[in-house]
Amino acid sequence: MPELYFHNTLSGRKELFTPLDPNRVTVYVCGPTVYNYVHIGNGRPAVVFDVLTRLLRLIYPEVHYARNVTDIDDKINAAALENGEPIQALADRFTEAYENDMLTLGVIKPDVTPRATHHIAEIITMIDELIETGHAYANEGHVLFNVPSDPEYGSLSRRSLEDMLDGARVEVAPYKKDPKDFVLWKPSTPEQPGWESPWGVGRPGWHIECSAMIRKHLGRSIDIHGGGSDLTFPHHENEAAQSRCANQTPEYVRYWLHNGMLTMGAEKMSKSVGNVLTIHELAEHHSGEALRYALLRGQYRSQLAWSEDLIGEAEASLDTLYQALRDHPGDETAADFSQATLDAFPPSVVEALCDDLNTPLALAAMHELAATLQKAVSDAEREDARRALLAGGWLLGLLNENAEAHFTTGGSNALGNDEIDALINERNEARTNGNFARADEIRDQLTAAGIELEDTRDGTRWRRA
Repeated sequence: MPELYFHNTLSGRKELFTPLDPNRVTVYVCGPTVYNYVHIGNGRPAVVFDVLTRLLRLIYPEVHYARNVTDIDDKINAAALENGEPIQALADRFTEAYENDMLTLGVIKPDVTPRATHHIAEIITMIDELIETGHAYANEGHVLFNVPSDPEYGSLSRRSLEDMLDGARVEVAPYKKDPKDFVLWKPSTPEQPGWESPWGVGRPGWHIECSAMIRKHLGRSIDIHGGGSDLTFPHHENEAAQSRCANQTPEYVRYWLHNGMLTMGAEKMSKSVGNVLTIHELAEHHSGEALRYALLRGQYRSQLAWSEDLIGEAEASLDTLYQALRDHPGDETAADFSQATLDAFPPSVVEALCDDLNTPLALAAMHELAATLQKAVSDAEREDARRALLAGGWLLGLLNENAEAHFTTGGSNALGNDEIDALINERNEARTNGNFARADEIRDQLTAAGIELEDTRDGTRWRRA
């Protein structure tokens, strides 16, 4: 069994991964707040932790993976009011859009995708437990977590309480005993969604939602909690505090993994800044696989500068991998390795991912495998290299297409496949008959339509540029 090492935000260093139960690894990742189409930066944690869970499933007999949906939030309320549609209808619509975006990026659906509004009873129970143990209090229809009651508060983000207070611009409300206290439950107006509770009609605060969903679906202590680095404080700090206290365990999460942000120029991609590119929009011009490859180009903990150049490089790199498969065709696809055992996967790709999900190194290993396939001289060598490339592709969520289809489908070209084949046949006849001027005209016509030709010993092949 290979050893896995992950950088743990809690300790600030890379550590050997040892799960609570080696027969059942638990993973939770913070999902979207569904009030609009998600931007490509929101796709990064989904892709990163999709690769993580694929890797874990190779090594451990059971992996239980949950990624939530926040379907109650003030941003959702505001968007629904602006659109003039029911709040739940808007949340449902963008939940479905998010799931479609994940399919575009090749993300395998988690074992469970809990929604906050489906866990109100569990949230109320957890809040009640925090009140009973002195870690929370009710005041003016609100329930707040009593931050000074948790001596471990601040251990995740490793900042002083004063720095946290300044950085978070915490509201100093009259119903708070301490300015650092945060809301677990808040009252709802008639226009806002609300549920009956011991503290009046209201709705949960953001942080308590994840705590309640994790406890219900994964347990009181879990192995891995993932999310963007922007969630470390206050969201994950607050979540950890209330869960430690409610679950009465000092170890709520063993390994906190946080991915870096996507940037546009010098700024983080953010709806509030207005510099976002949605997955929905990008998929109109680029394949989901190219977007996924681009997201994997950077080590997950680092910032990644998003640009058209990055996507273009990803597309060219994918073409290189697919070209090796196209040159050496076979019956198997990457999907055929979804149930394969560890020994079927290339060690160079597995080892790179076992070292804190080093996807840039894993991609480099994929290109080495493609080069090996291109240089193979025997049928056995070709078969081994092809299988290794496809297996590595499945582990990274790549090479999901048929190689020939990768080069000959898609795009917005006016010419259909049959028309292209007919023109190529005409060009070949013109060359055979010595009519090179007509052959050049056809090549120019195809080039103008975005079709690239490659003359080989086995005939002319084509691809959409």
